[in-house]
Amino acid sequence: MEERLNKLLSGLGICSRREADRLIEEGKVLVDGKRARMGQKVSAGQQVVCEGRLVWGTQMADGGEKAEKMRRPEPVLLAVHKPRGVVCTASDKDRAPNIVDMIHYPVRVYYVGRLDKDSEGLVLMTNEGDLVNKVMRSGNAHEKEYRVTVDRPVTEDFLNRMRKGIYLKDLDRTTLPCQAAKVGEREIRVILVQGLNRQIRRMCAACGYQVRRLVRTRVMNIRLDGLKKGEYRRIEGEERKEFLKLLEHSTNLTYKQQRMGEKRWKTKFRE
Repeated sequence: MEERLNKLLSGLGICSRREADRLIEEGKVLVDGKRARMGQKVSAGQQVVCEGRLVWGTQMADGGEKAEKMRRPEPVLLAVHKPRGVVCTASDKDRAPNIVDMIHYPVRVYYVGRLDKDSEGLVLMTNEGDLVNKVMRSGNAHEKEYRVTVDRPVTEDFLNRMRKGIYLKDLDRTTLPCQAAKVGEREIRVILVQGLNRQIRRMCAACGYQVRRLVRTRVMNIRLDGLKKGEYRRIEGEERKEFLKLLEHSTNLTYKQQRMGEKRWKTKFRE
């Protein structure tokens, strides 16, 4: 049975599908000794090398025996409390501490929806590539909750503008409607189903407010409660079951990809 190469790498916990596509495009993935192609499929009898490391298939060891192929790892889902000043991305110009190095988990995991360096709170981490896009695609409408402290008193006009959606000039995008409620003189709770770059900070700035502190407190059914800064816990049992149930009908396709698929289906139906 054949499987798309990016899906295989994601399923092995090497990286997300998007990251796999980048590695393939940069020529860092080989299939049977040849440079892999975008969209390529592989089967059980083939050998896959990623960044110089055998990750799928078998090779001959020094004694002439076959080395064991890499097995799909046990699925891992973590809730991590990211402190302010820690970055999610592997490369940072300021050489800031990295969330992967911070938790030092024995299995390779990657973040599901990053927080910027100045923000703190809940970050999910997993070795299951399909979860990343299913959680983050705005079309799947999965909630992410934040506590936001701003530089001056919160007004009803500010809340209403946040709720309705705000045009962000530098991104040339209008944010989707969201939930926003006052919880203190200078503090609000915001619930998004979208994940644009520095979205809440940009939305607040467009309303004349500056964010002083931003904490993500919830992703879907998973909450930050009880986790100290720098700590993590594994999502298991009923909490994991509920999380996966919420993802049952989610897609990992972008809105554009979904529309392209719909157009192809309609064309085929007319034929």
